[in-house]
Amino acid sequence: MNLQGKKIILGVSGSIAAYKAPMIVRELIKLGAEVRVVMTPSSEQFVSRTVLMNLSKHPVAVDMFEDEVQEGGSWHIHLAHWCDVMLIAPCSATSLARLATGFYDTALSIIACALPKEIPLLIAPAMDSDMWEHPAVLRNIEILKQDGAIIIDPAYGELASGIIGQGRLPDLQELIRQCCLALGMPISDLRIDTGQHIESHEEPLLSKPLYGKHVLITAGPTYERIDDVRFIGNFSSGKMGFALAQQASQLGALVTLITGPVSLKTPIGTIRRLNIESAGDMYEAVMKEMAGQDIIIMSAAVADFTPRIRHEGKIKKGEAESMLVDLVKTTDILAELGKIKQQDQLLIGFALESSHHIEYGKKKLAEKGCDMIIVNKANAPHSGFGGDMNTISIIDQSMQVKEYHTMSKQACAEMIFEHIIQLSALS
Repeated sequence: MNLQGKKIILGVSGSIAAYKAPMIVRELIKLGAEVRVVMTPSSEQFVSRTVLMNLSKHPVAVDMFEDEVQEGGSWHIHLAHWCDVMLIAPCSATSLARLATGFYDTALSIIACALPKEIPLLIAPAMDSDMWEHPAVLRNIEILKQDGAIIIDPAYGELASGIIGQGRLPDLQELIRQCCLALGMPISDLRIDTGQHIESHEEPLLSKPLYGKHVLITAGPTYERIDDVRFIGNFSSGKMGFALAQQASQLGALVTLITGPVSLKTPIGTIRRLNIESAGDMYEAVMKEMAGQDIIIMSAAVADFTPRIRHEGKIKKGEAESMLVDLVKTTDILAELGKIKQQDQLLIGFALESSHHIEYGKKKLAEKGCDMIIVNKANAPHSGFGGDMNTISIIDQSMQVKEYHTMSKQACAEMIFEHIIQLSALS
């Protein structure tokens, strides 16, 4: 039983795919979970509330003010804190908009709002392909990803309208697989009774070397504010860190991506994104998230210095010919992690060097307590900050060095994870 003892809220919204909700409830319960169902009023046009109540053996919440689901004056808070994971399947375009814009006028949306930050929120959109591709829907998806939700992308196939395209609710096995991954549950013995044979051309999950692993990745720059309009920063685009996040997800990992200010969209996959601004923000986020991570990759370009005083408003130029900004060192996050990481955690650092890159890389590896250092050559042509290419060298704990020619950042990510997987096998 993969989900034995787990408590799951299933949210059902007004998509025609809501008729599949009883099958989801039945299978979750067969796998050992306790399920509570929350519906939007429009979903009752497609599936019976009574059926879901009988299957789950619990009252089904539809209206926020119904007596039968009240558990004191804050029943939505109690229910949100009761669960281990919340899965909204299907999620209509309307419910997506409610969740993304903070319009909490249904039982489903108010419970999603009340979820503690540590509880995974999985959203499986289902709608016609033209709706799925609408700019407003795509914007809402990005907002929800940035807020930490895990989006289970709709499947491709024939839709209720007769159109062939992307928009179908993912199959039952995929929905439950995503629940297991979000909960860190073993899925090696997952057997789903779908009632039909489904031919799959995807790589089997068990062949993915990082399946079920938790990977923390930092990306992008940090901004250190001088005043309300000026900051000290760097030219990091975040592309290397985002490529690493995408590769980790493709290898089966559940990824937490902590990123500074970048313009990149969150890669598709099992990726939870957290946005920060300053080096101090990055330190707090990493320290909060590091527990339970199997692999930590510090690829962000974190500022080494920050203004001692942040001025309120905008500093006026006036008659001054110059201005001095007093800077102080920021916390060395990589070094702090090296001191406190668990023996079974792998810590991977990055170093940007303009000269003597191997020598300085080895020094950083020894000083920071890392298991591996990735050295970027700052002066290599056509690579580095902002671009799509990179020139890297990989140094492991035995001080073995692998130098690579300039290649795409996605190819670099693949190469880095090959080394990480080898290192994992040896540790």
